[in-house]
Amino acid sequence: MDRRDFLTGAGAAAAAGIAAATTLSAKADALEDAMMTELDRRVIEPATFCDVGGELTFDPADRRPFLQGNDPRLPPMPEKPTLIDFFKLRFGPSNHVLQSAAYARKNGMEEKVVLACLLHDIAVESFIRSDHGYWGAQLVEPYVDEEVSWAIRYHQALRFFPDPAVGYEYPEAYYRFFGRDYQPEPYIVEAAEYARNHKWYMTARLITLNDLYSFEPGVVVNVDEFTDIIGRHFRQPEAGLGFDGSPVAHMWRTMIWPNNFL
Repeated sequence: MDRRDFLTGAGAAAAAGIAAATTLSAKADALEDAMMTELDRRVIEPATFCDVGGELTFDPADRRPFLQGNDPRLPPMPEKPTLIDFFKLRFGPSNHVLQSAAYARKNGMEEKVVLACLLHDIAVESFIRSDHGYWGAQLVEPYVDEEVSWAIRYHQALRFFPDPAVGYEYPEAYYRFFGRDYQPEPYIVEAAEYARNHKWYMTARLITLNDLYSFEPGVVVNVDEFTDIIGRHFRQPEAGLGFDGSPVAHMWRTMIWPNNFL
């Protein structure tokens, strides 16, 4: 934001605050504060929705106080965005899920398990961390087999509970993250017990088994490697994700325009 352009169009309160400063240093501080306030009013910095790079600039003639539409710091999305478009243009660093899917494929898992591994943490990378299994399942539910969305939902709870029969141990990293004495919330315990007795238990468990080894340094996997699997098992809406009228379209639109004021 250019200082001269800002001063030209500054509101009365901002101008008065700058004028009231008694020293050059105080005037500079008041100007910076006013510009930061103006910037905060126009656009809110994204949190987990997307990575933002580059300098934010506005047309000096545009005096609208709030942002609606494309954030100039983000690459524009296609008119009818696909899942792969979101991976490339909106999701945060996705190497974890890409490595997880690649590991599942290397282990000979069937394609629906590979897809579940590819999608299991997209809520963390694009939307929200808390209850990410539930949010992730909801995001993809209209577009994948019910077993896939179910497995994504319940992998969240199953991560906390070992199953020696299939070689799954409690993640060592969780001791560092949460402490040795951490106990999952009762709803997590109940969800895990429910999942253990469900016909699709092993699908969710396979996500956790292929999740543990998906942080290999120096290994880079491209989402284009999964184009065929996505094409066969993800029902891409013709109108584009976010514009198909599904119950979750608003969630995909939020990722397209994460900083809309309303």
